[in-house]
Amino acid sequence: MENIRNKAVASSMKIRRATFDDLDSLVEIEIDAFSTPWSQAALGVELSVNDTARYFVAEKDGKIIGYGGMWVIIDEAHITNLAVLTEYRGQGVGQALVDALKDQAREENCRAATLEGRLSNLIARRLYEKSGFAPVGIRPRYYSDNNEDALIMWCMLK
Repeated sequence: MENIRNKAVASSMKIRRATFDDLDSLVEIEIDAFSTPWSQAALGVELSVNDTARYFVAEKDGKIIGYGGMWVIIDEAHITNLAVLTEYRGQGVGQALVDALKDQAREENCRAATLEGRLSNLIARRLYEKSGFAPVGIRPRYYSDNNEDALIMWCMLK
């Protein structure tokens, strides 16, 4: 049953570049997904001012259900955000967004991609490992809400 549901969501989902018009949906997803969400102002800068930023959204039936973002700096991609609404998790949305980010990074001739994630977030870590990311280090006390360490992960793209 789970595989059938996952395929159904994946087949009816669309991944596209995010626009400034998507800002309210991204804020909603941030609030749903994170204990310390990015602010509307910070996300607005990402979508309108930051020329290194690339953001994608996942849509199902016209509703934005997840999003992912990265910065492209010279020949590296730094994944900054990846979030999926609670009711759509475990259905391939995160994987589709990671794939879109990696594809965009390759199109822009990035040789590698990196990200940080909470050590306690084993679900995200499994997703990233499945996507080719490997742990390479720790950023001590990276998260300001509880001083949790972040796991640094890298993936070679070429």
